[in-house]
Amino acid sequence: MALFFDSEWFDARLAANGLTRGDLAIALGLNEAEIADVWKDQREIGATQVRVMAAMLGVTPQDVAKHAGISTPVPRADSDERLARIERELQEIKLLLAEMRERR
Repeated sequence: MALFFDSEWFDARLAANGLTRGDLAIALGLNEAEIADVWKDQREIGATQVRVMAAMLGVTPQDVAKHAGISTPVPRADSDERLARIERELQEIKLLLAEMRERR
């Protein structure tokens, strides 16, 4: 379990990127209760989730790990191909979120 989750930092990064906790939950495959548990430091995030959060927030995985707590795993450096795939998937997620917002 993470020892400290800096919810203010995460909320500020989300806002700076025009995203909500709900958007992040969708990208991480979590529901509202599960993302709330992350914010309350009652649910640990894994290496894959660290990568997704970093890509969505425009920061490094190390930044996410630092602000999520010292026990959060920091992913190893990926190959260029894998990173490119993650970035493509992130763009797809952002497009889907934009479409969902337009339908509201």
